[in-house]
Amino acid sequence: MRYYQFSIRGESHLGVETSEDTLFDLTSANPHATDLFSLLRAASLLGVSLDHVARQIVDRGIASTLSITEMHENADEPMHGPKLEMPFRPPEVWAAGVTYQSSMFERQAESDTPDVYGKVYVADRPEVFFKATPNRVAGPYGEVGIRADSTWDVPEPELGFVLFDGKIAGYTCGNDMSSRSIEGDNPLYLPQAKVYDKSCSIGPCFATLDAVGDPQDLAVRLTIRRDGKEAFNGTTSTGEMFRDCEYIADWLQRHNAVPDGTTVITGTGVIPPPEFTLAGGDVVNVEIENIGRLTNTVTVV
Repeated sequence: MRYYQFSIRGESHLGVETSEDTLFDLTSANPHATDLFSLLRAASLLGVSLDHVARQIVDRGIASTLSITEMHENADEPMHGPKLEMPFRPPEVWAAGVTYQSSMFERQAESDTPDVYGKVYVADRPEVFFKATPNRVAGPYGEVGIRADSTWDVPEPELGFVLFDGKIAGYTCGNDMSSRSIEGDNPLYLPQAKVYDKSCSIGPCFATLDAVGDPQDLAVRLTIRRDGKEAFNGTTSTGEMFRDCEYIADWLQRHNAVPDGTTVITGTGVIPPPEFTLAGGDVVNVEIENIGRLTNTVTVV
């Protein structure tokens, strides 16, 4: 199932989608079910699945229902109804790089030291780097940033997985905002190219393993709109990943204990052409099969 966080008149609620477009408000039926992590902890203590706990609450028959479509449609006018929020607040966001061959080729083309990207693509040890603290992460319809000192900026649509008790508990859409000009100048500038204000977004939901199916066989689409017109549209599949999610999760946690809820975005296979750079006001859509669409507006930070 898919889990959404939303607010009603400023109060936070957790909902679960059990059928197409129908969202059950778990918080309306159980005031303790206020966020995803509290439900995951309860499921872990009981030794059952997250979906099992949610179904028990829904089956009581007192949870109110909402339309996910209406929440998306009313995103610009949250006073008219429930407002979609970040599905959970990750204590840490990490990212894997050069996981798609197309990404390796693009990094080599932009860099003065192209060999490092080819070597990391085929190495046993993947490129894994710290991406964001909670205050740098936006949710659905929030703002994502491009640096004022960068001349070439792109979004990177990525499958994200969420760790709980050291295992992958579910998935979300991720947007790894990046300065290609800064990273291209010198690979050692990667932290500045990747970590800054509003440099990441996740959402619109948390999708369980059953909801996603095979995470290595999902369609990924990136669309960018500027002044109401489509400026870029590209697709890929997670089947093109050289390393799978479990491999990345294993390497991240070697000699590195991460807190529950840590989210890892897994690299991109969709990259706009060199002549394209983001501008303030652009609208970025990241859509991943079986998860949903993450929409954000670009601002200069």
